[in-house]
Amino acid sequence: MSARPGSPQVRHLGPARLTAGLDRFQRLDLAAHLRVHPPLPRLTRDDLLELAERIDLRGRGGAGFPFARKARAAVAAATRTGAAPVIVVNGSEGEPPSAKDRMLLARAPHLVLDGALLAAAAFGAEEIVVGVAAGSPGEASVPAALDERELPCPARTVCVPERFVSGESSALIRGANGLPVQPAAVKARAAEGGAGGVRRRPTLLSNAETWAQLAVAARLGPGPYAAVGTDAEPGTVLLTVNRPGADPLVVETPFGTPLGDVLDACRLRPGDGVLVGGYHGAWLDPASAVGAPLSRTGLAELGGTLGAGAIVALPAGTCPLGEVARVATWLAGESAGQCGPCRRGLPDAAEALGALAAGTGGQTALEDARRALGGAQGGGACSHPDGTARFVLSALDVFARDVEAHLFGPGCGRPVLDVLPLPPAQGAHLEVDWSRCTGHGLCAVLAPGLVRLGPHGYPASTTIPVAPWQEHGARRAVNQCPALALRMRHPERSTDRRRRRSNG
Repeated sequence: MSARPGSPQVRHLGPARLTAGLDRFQRLDLAAHLRVHPPLPRLTRDDLLELAERIDLRGRGGAGFPFARKARAAVAAATRTGAAPVIVVNGSEGEPPSAKDRMLLARAPHLVLDGALLAAAAFGAEEIVVGVAAGSPGEASVPAALDERELPCPARTVCVPERFVSGESSALIRGANGLPVQPAAVKARAAEGGAGGVRRRPTLLSNAETWAQLAVAARLGPGPYAAVGTDAEPGTVLLTVNRPGADPLVVETPFGTPLGDVLDACRLRPGDGVLVGGYHGAWLDPASAVGAPLSRTGLAELGGTLGAGAIVALPAGTCPLGEVARVATWLAGESAGQCGPCRRGLPDAAEALGALAAGTGGQTALEDARRALGGAQGGGACSHPDGTARFVLSALDVFARDVEAHLFGPGCGRPVLDVLPLPPAQGAHLEVDWSRCTGHGLCAVLAPGLVRLGPHGYPASTTIPVAPWQEHGARRAVNQCPALALRMRHPERSTDRRRRRSNG
């Protein structure tokens, strides 16, 4: 299953708030938006902060950080420095199993903009920046929606590469400032100075769903907003439910809804296990998954996390270990390569998992994977190593029987059906020409962590994915190979050349 760039269909359990009107309209332009949603009230700075605190609005991008705390920090920085803040909408959503923010920007962009405009007016913002993934429907939908609005300040969209780390807050801020879209090497609070080019204005950043939830809460008020959900976590949440062989569904449901109810509504079974929270989330065993309450606290009690709200139920016909290994390999290549856990820990873990899934690693591979992931936790420049470790380590626990089958027998005997969604391969690959390779091993010295040698001193793979941060080492290996046995391939560039020739 590959990630799809289109506009997902929606369903709702309970009241339709963020999804209101989407049963009648494919996209809510401003006229349709105003027919579906009542007028947006004007809120002062104190009114908006009080509203966010009373409903305990938290970020819906994965971290779940309190919105009011971020907003107060940005306001305090603006007051201290005299610099007007910047409002940033994070709609980049580089995670393959998640499509909720993409859906909102494509189909209900004005609801997202409502929240951002409320904050911009209340806090006296200098600018609004909306980050979208390049090639996604939001790339056209958001500018069209901005053209329909009267804005309290200038607004612009920033298109970022559709990579996993593009959705990290500091990566988007760097992109808004014209810098490479990758997490900052040193952690810093956006509120203290993020977007705004050289001046680095105080920045209030939240993901698209968070801004939409703020707009809904402003219209309803804190009491009616909390009429659904739980006492600790009022309101609704958007989930992306992935379905094998079909497009994902975006489901709006009150906090606390049992996961089993959502699966039933989407005609899915828990299968061998359910991933909740996406590729930085955690796996739940089938028995726990059915009754798991979809809330941050409820899932935490089961060792899970709501994360970005992406859900995948793994059917019994595919190899769990093989599915996890292919995603771990992809995650290792999606890092920024700025710290030890990303440069060595994640690739080492992915390699060990691949060997274990292939039945060639045994107990040593399992121990190597656990050791690499344990070392990656807590030591990264961003949350990518921690999230990846949670995803893999929870899988090793939930799929313990499958792991044992690969450890002590011929394996589970099931094929890898690519149920866990990944985007089509687009990056560079290093290819080995076996007719030329003589086993010098220099490539492994020039590109450590990229080229791994097998037991006989030859590269262990003929086609090796190259992350952007590995390209320098890959080129060195190609240029200095004594046997001229290596070459770099760029699939997208080859496609462009074929297109130019056909248009010729």
